[in-house]
Formats: sequence, structure tokens, C-alpha cells
Amino acid sequence: MLATLAEPPLTGAGLVFEPKYDGIRALVHVAPRRGGADVRLWSRLGNDKTAQFPSIVRALERWGAALGGPVLLDGEIVALVDGKPAGFQRLQGRIHLTSARDVESSEKSQPAALIAFDILRDGDEDVRGLPLTGRRARLEKVLRKATRTRTGAQPIRISEQIAADGRALHARATREGWEGLIVKEARAPYQSGRRSPAWRKLKVVRQQEFVIGGWTEPRQTRQHFGALLLGVQDEDSPGALRYVGHTGTGFNQKELARVSALLKARETRVSPFAGRIRTNEPAHWVTPELVAEIRFTEWTNDQKLRHPVYLGLRDDKRAADVVKEAPAARASGRREAARSTAREREARGGGAPRALKHADKSPNNAVVDQLRALEDARKDGTLELPGGLRLPVTNLAKPFWPKLKLTKGDLLRYYAEVAPFILPAVADRPLVMKRFPNGIDGKAFYQQRSRQEHPPAGVRIETIADDIDPISEPDARRFIGGALITLLYMTQIAAISQDPWFSRVQSPLDADYVAIDLDPGEGTTFPTVLEVARLVHDELALLKVPSVPKTSGSSGLHIYIPLAPGTTYESGMLFCQIVATVIASRHPKIATVERTVRARRKGTVYVDYLQNILGKTLATAYSARASDYAGVSTPLGWKEVFEDIDPRDFTIVNAPARFKKVGDLWATLRTSKPADLEAVFRKYAR
Repeated sequence: MLATLAEPPLTGAGLVFEPKYDGIRALVHVAPRRGGADVRLWSRLGNDKTAQFPSIVRALERWGAALGGPVLLDGEIVALVDGKPAGFQRLQGRIHLTSARDVESSEKSQPAALIAFDILRDGDEDVRGLPLTGRRARLEKVLRKATRTRTGAQPIRISEQIAADGRALHARATREGWEGLIVKEARAPYQSGRRSPAWRKLKVVRQQEFVIGGWTEPRQTRQHFGALLLGVQDEDSPGALRYVGHTGTGFNQKELARVSALLKARETRVSPFAGRIRTNEPAHWVTPELVAEIRFTEWTNDQKLRHPVYLGLRDDKRAADVVKEAPAARASGRREAARSTAREREARGGGAPRALKHADKSPNNAVVDQLRALEDARKDGTLELPGGLRLPVTNLAKPFWPKLKLTKGDLLRYYAEVAPFILPAVADRPLVMKRFPNGIDGKAFYQQRSRQEHPPAGVRIETIADDIDPISEPDARRFIGGALITLLYMTQIAAISQDPWFSRVQSPLDADYVAIDLDPGEGTTFPTVLEVARLVHDELALLKVPSVPKTSGSSGLHIYIPLAPGTTYESGMLFCQIVATVIASRHPKIATVERTVRARRKGTVYVDYLQNILGKTLATAYSARASDYAGVSTPLGWKEVFEDIDPRDFTIVNAPARFKKVGDLWATLRTSKPADLEAVFRKYAR
């Protein structure tokens, strides 16, 4: 079971907090036999590590001789300094040793310990299906004798664990320079071979693996090589290695010689990096097989490492699996992106209101707990909602994102948690549904009306006059947003996104805002979308028109403009058409207003102004989307757009933490001074 990179909450019922040890992940099998025990240590990739850590093996053999049956443990092999766990670099000199003499010598110079944090098998019983709390109790019982000796060099240990409140442990991690914390859900079973949000990584320092694609020649008295050329797998171009920078620090003379020999054995004439890179000294290329652990301070705006330091080579990581560890990491078919509660990119500007900023502004924790309990029990049930309302819910374990293992229950919990943010955005607005009764991989259908549903009390449905509603039907009824029970009922009937009109039911012909939809075409990267968004922003700023950006929750970006009361849809769309046409005419290489997809230039962004028609909709801010990564349409600060964001950073699992941290950025749309379209039209007429 693997953890996702995340910034989970530091407090919460049902959470436990453990140190993130910076060593070698190990599965440990111990089977008693007459006179001792058989012990095997394997790395995460299945490499046998038994011979490399004899002191750990001997301790496990002594302990295992008294067991009643075999056990399978999950843990981390760590270096010890003064009896305390140290960083991976301390193990670097040990993990490549092959001779027994060298291994035994390293035991004295660099002791190590096994820190166990989970148990998968206890005797003949597979305990992976137990909740973490149950497995932890088994682990402590099984290891009680093995950990009884309290010496500094004790080779078998149990990980520290704190329930509910991890703030003190986090402060200690920061103070002592740990790699980070692992935050785990106490109820979660153990899921072998999967990366799951039930375990979430919170890194304190930035550190990850990178693929070595080459080296540079040394300068002056430096021997062997100058710097390693580093890269990550480019997920947008499978098989390509993306250059992220170089490092020449962190080596001693012995390690320079060892790594140099490994590099020269893999030297090739062809660069493995996508595109040409520039180096200060002549470069040599290698087949990209070696993986280095690197510590660094941050990512630069052009996606390069700042102040990288070499920590060591990893033989427990595959080069093909090395990607940029970022919020909502996207490895393994982008599964991690959706499940990940990734380290949030904080909102970096905009002066937006900070209402609803803190976790105590989420009043629906009881609803979330009810949903989780029902899904864990695989039961249908009735939710008790605020105000005495009740909502039957069914099939909570049904996969809505099968590849991501995200369920209908996950979606309902997401909406319950972010209701304080999304309900004001859809209040009083007619809603259009696209229903996915069998998840995003099944057949979906649009539903404009409430049709024959018989929702529970509290779900708001209104009839809109036939001469106003763009799809005229006798006695046509529409769901109207603004209430928690309406939001959750629509989710219960498999509407994944919330798609409101731009006008309210009280004044359906008057748009409260308009939107410019930036839709990337074939071969268009998201950085190009951001570039076009910046151009739109600058044009609007010249016109003194306020605007609020958000991700679409899929692959695009939306820019909303508030309008004055009484503004018609037609006036708003004309304004957007003019802005879109100006952008496309000035920047034809990256922007277009061509409606025919085939006629659009490859690599351009379609600047779509045609969403501003009565009855047409876009997913609202804070809405979940039926994208492959379970994205969320996330409000942004303009400074974020001018720096760097990735829409896959925001998913139904990690977005609530961001919203609680940065506040309701979308409130700016309701509080800003509206655009003066008459002044804009006069300016364009000149």
C-alpha cells in the first residue's frame, strides 16, 4: 500500500499521524522453525535486501523463533544516528554492498533498524481487511517482545503514532528536519499494491527521486564529472524524459568515482531528454536507468529544481515510474491525481475575501460521517440533514471513477464538505443535469427537467414560463440550486457536476455574469491555456473590467465577468465576442474563435464566447467534474494564473482542504463592481 503526496489536515477524528521515515520501504516475512526462524526482507520493487542488513535479520530470527505462526510486516529500514532514525543518505553506502565482509563492516559504521508500521498476515490470518486500528493492535501485540529492549541501537521498532491531533508531531518534524508525516485513516483497510488517499504524505522538506540522463565534464580540480543531468518522465509525452536541472553537490570523492563508473557503463550518443538542453560544460548522455534521490528547496516557474543536492542512488525505484511529485500526482494512469490529497498550491494574490476560511466553517461534518458509515457498512440509508430534512441515499459504494476507485459515496461526501462554498454559487439558479448512473465510463444523458422524480421535501423545483425557458415544455419544472438537500439529491441521482444558468429564477432573462471559456484544442498544452488567459486578463484590465478565473475541472479555464443588474444575455455575449475576437486576431498562433474544430490551427486555444446564451451552462465554481482525474472547477487568484497551476492539482479529495485554507475566492464575482459594458462598447467603437 502506497501513500499519496498530500497536505491533509493536521487534526481530525478518525486520523492517525506517523513520522515519514526516510529509508527503504520493506516487506518483512518471518516464519518460525525449529531452533530459529526464516527471515526475508524485500524492497517495494521486490529486491531481496536480506543479506544487506544482517543485524536486523538476526534480531528478527531471535524474535521469530517464539512465534506461533508466520507474520508479514510492512515497515521502513532506516539508518540510525545516536539511536535515532536518520536520512536516506546514511544508507547510501550500504545498499550496494555485496561482500559479507563489507556488509558486516558497515553494520558497525552505520547501524540500521527496521521500523514496523503495519501487519498484513498474522499466523494463518490475512489481516489486511481489518481497519488500521485493528491491525495496529495486532502489530503491537506481535512485536511486544521484540521491542522490549530500549537500547539506542534497538534493531526492531514500532513506528510512533498519534491519533486525532498531529500538530505537535508536525512541529517536531519541522524542528528536527524530518522528511514529513504520513496521515492515515484509522478505519481504512490495507490495500496491497495501490496508492490510496487513506495514507497521505505530508512532506516537510522537498525531496524526491529523479532519473539521471547524463553528466557534464568536471571543471578545474574536480574529478570524474561535474554535475548530474536530471529529469522526470513527461506524462504528456509517454517515453520522453523532461529535463529539470542538474546537481554537482552532495558527493564525496568515493561517491563521485562510484557513480562515474555506473554512468560510463551506460553512456550513449543520444540524449534521452525531450528537446535540446544547454549546459555550462560539455555534456555526456546515458541510457536513463539510474535513479537519484535529490533534496531541493523548490520548483522554479520554468519547472527546474532550485538548490538541488544529491543524496544517493536508489535501486528500489524504477526510472519509468519517476514523475514530478506535485499536488495531485498523476502517476499510474493518473489514478493518484484524483485520490491524492496533494500538497495544495496556495492562492497567491487577488485580494479575495477570506470568508469561510477555516475548517470550523464546514457545518456538515455529521453528514459526512453518516455517509462514510453507510458506505463502510455497504448499506443504503437515510441522511439526517440540518433543519430536520431527510434524504434517502443508495449504492454509495458504486464506482463513479472506476480506475480511481472513487465512488458515489466519495462524491456525496465531497459535496457535503464544500456545500458552504458551492451553494452560494448556485443559489436561485436553474440547473441542468448530466447524469452518470453507471459512472463516468458508462452511458450518460442530459436532463433539463425534473421529469418524473419525486424528490424529498426541501428539494426546490420551480416552473419557468414557456416563453422564457429555451426548451419549452408544458409545465416544465427545473431544479433550483441553493439548498444542501437539492445538491445531495442531484448527486444521489448521479448528476456529477453542478451546471447553473447565468441568471436567477427571479430574473431569468438577465445574466448576472458572463464567461469566456478557454478550450484547448488538439496538441495544446495547459501552459498555452494559461498564456491565453493572461492575455484575456490584460485586455480586461485595460478596459477596467473585473474578472475571476477558475479551472474548468477538466482541461480548460473559465474567466467570469460580473455584470450590472438588468444586463441581457445578448449584451453580455456581444461583449465576450468582441474580447475573444480581439485576442484571437492579435495572437493567431495560440488563440482562435474558429467554431469548426477541424479548421482550428493545431496547438491553439478556442476562445469560446458562445456559452453566454440563455439556458447554456458551464460547471460552476467548486463543482466536481466527470473528468478522468475527478477534477474540481477551482477558483483561482490571478497571481496563480501568472505563475503556474495545473488543473489536475484539484480533485474531489484534495480540493476541500484548499478551499478551507484560501477562502471563498469565488465570492469576488458577487462583490466586485460590475463591468460597465456601455463604456466598453464606446471604447471599442473608437
